[in-house]
Amino acid sequence: MKTGLGIFIVQIQLKTNITMKYGLLTILICWATIAGAQIKGVYIQTYNLTFGTHTKKTSCISFGDLDGDQDIDIVVANGRHWPDQNEIYFNTGRGRFRAIYNLGAIRSTSYAAKVADLDGDGDLDIVEGNDRAPNIIYKNNGKGRFEEAGGFGADDSNTRNITLGDIDGDGDIDIIVCNRFDQNEICLNDGQGNFDKVLHFGEKNDATLDIKLFDIDKDGDLDMILANRNEQTNYIYLNDQMSFQRKIKFGNGKDDTRAIALADFNQDGYIDILTGNIRQKNQICFGDKDMSFQKVMDLDTQKDKTYALDVGDFDNDGDIDILIGNSKQKNILYINQVANNQVGLTFEKQPLSDRSLDTYCLRFVDLNNDAYLDIVEANSSAQNLYYLNVIPRKKK
Repeated sequence: MKTGLGIFIVQIQLKTNITMKYGLLTILICWATIAGAQIKGVYIQTYNLTFGTHTKKTSCISFGDLDGDQDIDIVVANGRHWPDQNEIYFNTGRGRFRAIYNLGAIRSTSYAAKVADLDGDGDLDIVEGNDRAPNIIYKNNGKGRFEEAGGFGADDSNTRNITLGDIDGDGDIDIIVCNRFDQNEICLNDGQGNFDKVLHFGEKNDATLDIKLFDIDKDGDLDMILANRNEQTNYIYLNDQMSFQRKIKFGNGKDDTRAIALADFNQDGYIDILTGNIRQKNQICFGDKDMSFQKVMDLDTQKDKTYALDVGDFDNDGDIDILIGNSKQKNILYINQVANNQVGLTFEKQPLSDRSLDTYCLRFVDLNNDAYLDIVEANSSAQNLYYLNVIPRKKK
């Protein structure tokens, strides 16, 4: 099937469903779809597969090598306001996920599950953020099996997201908690994976949905970039020896921003901020030497209902591309183009599929170790998908 953009789609369904259960372990082979796209001379072909055969209210997908076998495994957070089972999908090594392990014995109201080495033992642990329920830490035994090991933050907050990073510069991973309409929290690591010391920042009614960490002012520590909803202002909180009194505004001042990503889109040496907005146009706020972020470009002509986004060099041409996940709209891949000898100002638009789902998380990651980015997609009340980029080269 061809379109005016020279895009063709071929779909092949492999209806193979083999299921064997051993307690928490499930082996399965799922549906598959083949799709190909021609974008400005770059032939991009993707396999579209599912994580399992069921549908849940998935809110987050994160990833890392959980079992130490040198490939990327997947953690899926389910539930949101309704308790459900979070899951781990183990990679066979070629971007296929045929083993599922339940994370924890308790079904949770999870909005986020992120991975990092919290206790410095060389393996990845999991941080689970829940809505109006205690947040949980799961420690890895070194083989990809996890045991509950305490919690962090308030027991009864509106946790919507989690960011992991060394915010205090002491060499371990701290947890920053987005609490919508509750005060946001910084949970400091004691070096052993315990998070008893908690700092608060921002206002008590902040509707924060996403936080990214980056050294915006280049003073050697990590600052916090916040995405706020409900017509609140988006802010950068500058880190001054763990004091966050200095703030920089970005966006339009009455934002409904659900997600942000950071990258130098125009390659001028300054980090830019991509905002994913609801009922507003998605925008790039370009950085400059004054940290003003006043130069703003609309990513598209339409107003979006964007819940998720990510950035990365999908076509391996040396510049940063954009991935947008929408609610009840098509998810879009924007390929960064060179125009008038500049990058980061023109993007070629490519829908991931013809479906309009309710996508809460969308990420770039290399699932099959071919040095090209693939795509994972978390959907609410629909199957979670992944797309393998299987032609790792430009077509001349």
